[in-house]
Amino acid sequence: QVQLVESGGGSVQVGGSLRLSCEASGSTYRRTWFRQAPGKEREGVAVIVTRTGFTVYADSVKGRFTISQDNAKNTVYLQMNSLKPEDTAMYYCAADSIARWDLPNYYKSWGQGTQVTVSS
Repeated sequence: QVQLVESGGGSVQVGGSLRLSCEASGSTYRRTWFRQAPGKEREGVAVIVTRTGFTVYADSVKGRFTISQDNAKNTVYLQMNSLKPEDTAMYYCAADSIARWDLPNYYKSWGQGTQVTVSS
């Protein structure tokens, strides 16, 4: 089980950009970004497979968000462009699950979260 630390959240206006980072204390085989808005369930945003770089995105962020990795730094990034008010949420990084990528209950490691707020 690795330790995960997220950073890069903040407040932006509609249409703005942010880049989140998730640094791990060791290697992982899958890293996923989730988000959770108040009163809503935690939802998968994007996943990247460490060894292959294969990525999957939620429909709500396709074309706007990009997940990437720097394996030498054990760090995964989430570049978020064209931000919308509905992107406002706490964003969490999670690592290593053998279940479907967007099911949060199966992940072994979680970061503390970083808040993203998009205002109009």
